[in-house]
Amino acid sequence: MDLSGRRVISCGLMEPYHRRDQIFRQLVDTGEVSIAQLAEELNVSEMTVRRDLEALEADGRARRVRGGAISLVSRAYEPPLAVRTSTAAAAKAAIGQAAAELVDDGDTLVLDTGSTALAVARCLRGRRGLTVVTPSPLVVMELGSEPGIRLYIVGGYVRTGEFSVIGGDAEDTFRRVNCDLAFIGVAGVHPERGLTEYNSDDARIKRAAIAAARRSVVVADETKLGKLAFALVAPAQDIDSLVTDAPRGHPVVARLAMSGTEVICVQADRQPGAAAG
Repeated sequence: MDLSGRRVISCGLMEPYHRRDQIFRQLVDTGEVSIAQLAEELNVSEMTVRRDLEALEADGRARRVRGGAISLVSRAYEPPLAVRTSTAAAAKAAIGQAAAELVDDGDTLVLDTGSTALAVARCLRGRRGLTVVTPSPLVVMELGSEPGIRLYIVGGYVRTGEFSVIGGDAEDTFRRVNCDLAFIGVAGVHPERGLTEYNSDDARIKRAAIAAARRSVVVADETKLGKLAFALVAPAQDIDSLVTDAPRGHPVVARLAMSGTEVICVQADRQPGAAAG
């Protein structure tokens, strides 16, 4: 198992579309892939992997080289919001529930943009006495009808298609508030390289949100662990807690727990529990 926690997966009957999507995600994460390694991990023939790489090359997402392929997509590539929302949906729901359990009545919260933070918002329905500060119009739509929650959306520009508020006005808002908890979603969590995001504008807002809270909680499904995206949000030691569906033995979970970060590991079909650390 490497830092990203990749395992050998029996995928011989996987539909080609899903298999190629998995190969593409690995290309984005690592920059290159090996035919032999992919054949072993996916439990398919090397000929099948070659056909998959040919398809990715035809789509302009990869270039084949001897023994494998390299990515033509940079770490700044941001999958569409609709794709991210549908990915690991059950895991994000479990993460959202565990994160919501950290909230006490009367707390002032930051709820970040992104599909995992939105899952936290859904689990706060029915709560009372909360104040929520958010750069996400989607969070406002989710909680706007809740009588027990006071909502404050930061000002600024809305990123087209992403529904995240960015810009200097948004950063200034976070400098003027003091919150109990900040729930932050990111594209990548790496124990040495820190928290990263696809877009530098979003990264600045997340950084300001972390600074505005007494306690910062990163909410990230297992696919984000060990991954590096384009823009640095904050060093890993700047976060207090991580809520994830990754197992306790995942390399990133283990390293963060050893460094003193509280790690809460959940599964979609089980109750959450906190890892030591």
